[in-house]
Amino acid sequence: CYEAFLFFAWLHLIIQCGEYINIMHPNATHNCSAYRIIENGQEYYKVDDNGEPSGTAGKPIGEIFVTLDVYNVVVVVTRYFGGIKLGAGGLIRNYAKTAKLAVNEAQIVEYIEKKEYLIDFSYGKSNEIDKIVFDEKIEILDRNFDERVSYKMLLSQNQKEKIQEIKDIIVIGV
Repeated sequence: CYEAFLFFAWLHLIIQCGEYINIMHPNATHNCSAYRIIENGQEYYKVDDNGEPSGTAGKPIGEIFVTLDVYNVVVVVTRYFGGIKLGAGGLIRNYAKTAKLAVNEAQIVEYIEKKEYLIDFSYGKSNEIDKIVFDEKIEILDRNFDERVSYKMLLSQNQKEKIQEIKDIIVIGV
């Protein structure tokens, strides 16, 4: 199932992120996190207080995603205890503020779904295809030059339609 694969791919990235943070900050008191993923209309949302009092860390981080209307995002806030107890209100404010700062400072990019396609064409169409590849910054996964040329590439729906406008080419979903 394609949807399940994408969800597990996201989870794998999130787990890797958590492992990376733990390696980078092995002496941190808390690595609190939240993620919000929307894939094929299904929302996946999880928060982790990582030892902070319940609802004082992960939840405020996650609420920032909703407030700012961002998704397909994970934020981990690392805290070192400095000897001053902040209280529940102080923790909530600081975790939310840190998450908001991180999201606002990050480069937010629009997610464009891409799928693998095999494009088969004659050598005479190479310049035309290569121009679209260059102009659209299309990622080519593989190239094969036999009697005809074939490219395996990642295409958005819009990119696929542009390539299909060229006569005498074959576009096959992989």
